[in-house]
Amino acid sequence: MKTNILRILFICLLCATFFVIFRFSAQNGVESSSLSQKVTVKFVNIFPYTKNLSAETKAKLVAHGEIIVRKIAHFSIYTLVGIFIMAFMSTFNTKLKIQFGVSILVGLIYAITDEYHQSFIPGRGPSAIDVCIDTCGVIFGILIVLAIISIYRAFKYDEKIRKDKNVSSNKIA
Repeated sequence: MKTNILRILFICLLCATFFVIFRFSAQNGVESSSLSQKVTVKFVNIFPYTKNLSAETKAKLVAHGEIIVRKIAHFSIYTLVGIFIMAFMSTFNTKLKIQFGVSILVGLIYAITDEYHQSFIPGRGPSAIDVCIDTCGVIFGILIVLAIISIYRAFKYDEKIRKDKNVSSNKIA
């Protein structure tokens, strides 16, 4: 029962993330660029090293920094995709290679279809570089889940060892 609830939760989170990605990809070139610029402006105005610069210098930073913000956004949202897919796959009793492979494949296929979707949006277009960045984000998300699972298992194993030591020391006494 608990496993089914986790599966439903992870699938819902994954679908919600796919929906958000779809909505961002459905923005035309002007809307998408405007959003990236707004985020970049906020970063430039927050960081101590850039917030006191001249308006002209800030404008140059925004112009050059927008592409970086866009690529970080790709990586970040696809990291969530990797986390949710791998967390979902981890609820099944299958080999790690299969869980890892299916997770990457699903993320890669969605990244490709997302870029294909953008080819129909005015002012947007598909990018193989974005597919690579997205896939790296998926892999990073998968690695985060694997690290969390490893830490959880280590604590669980350590707890079992301590319990076994207490039981055996109680039998001796």
